[in-house]
Amino acid sequence: MARPQTDIEAGRAELLNVVDDLVRKRGAVDISMTDLAAAAGMSPSNLYRFFDSKEALLEAVAERFFEEKSTIMVEVTESALPVRDKMYQYFARRFEVMVQKYEAEPDLLKSYLEIGQQHFEVVRGYVDLGDHYLSLIVAEAMEQGYFQGLSIDETVSLVNQMVQCYTNPEAIIYIGTGKLKVEKLALIVDAMFNGLGAQASAESTKEPHIKIVS
Repeated sequence: MARPQTDIEAGRAELLNVVDDLVRKRGAVDISMTDLAAAAGMSPSNLYRFFDSKEALLEAVAERFFEEKSTIMVEVTESALPVRDKMYQYFARRFEVMVQKYEAEPDLLKSYLEIGQQHFEVVRGYVDLGDHYLSLIVAEAMEQGYFQGLSIDETVSLVNQMVQCYTNPEAIIYIGTGKLKVEKLALIVDAMFNGLGAQASAESTKEPHIKIVS
């Protein structure tokens, strides 16, 4: 008899907690389905009822790792915020999530980053998803006269390069949270809106700066 879907989801969530524990103990060492089954106190055959392959397990790990950021991207792009503030919140809120994870368990974050590098084909979809939502904000800004003379793809690429320190978790590790402040991010976003593309109109350059929301 098949397990109810709610039982499957609860079992998967508990197994992902076991993965967390294994990563804490062993670092970024590859975790086999046999290892996970043993750590969870179940048979490998029972484990496959929750994840039908190692790939499915890795996809679930990535989904949970990016879950909060994915929610933020949807909330911000669907919000009624002015487009400058929308761009700022899009990066600032996700940056704050990374900082919280790093400050709570720096070694766990480092290990998951290594695992992500080892299995980048699983992570790539979330990187592309970030560009998708950013392009929505860029398109909205273009409708209001910003980023003139640039395509959406060009603008997305430039924006990503300018805020890389706030989107790359490794930057937090190497630069430190003391130097990466959301106040600086707000200035960067203002500079992008005022400087990228053709000369901004007089009206747009007179707009008030972004209000930082904690």
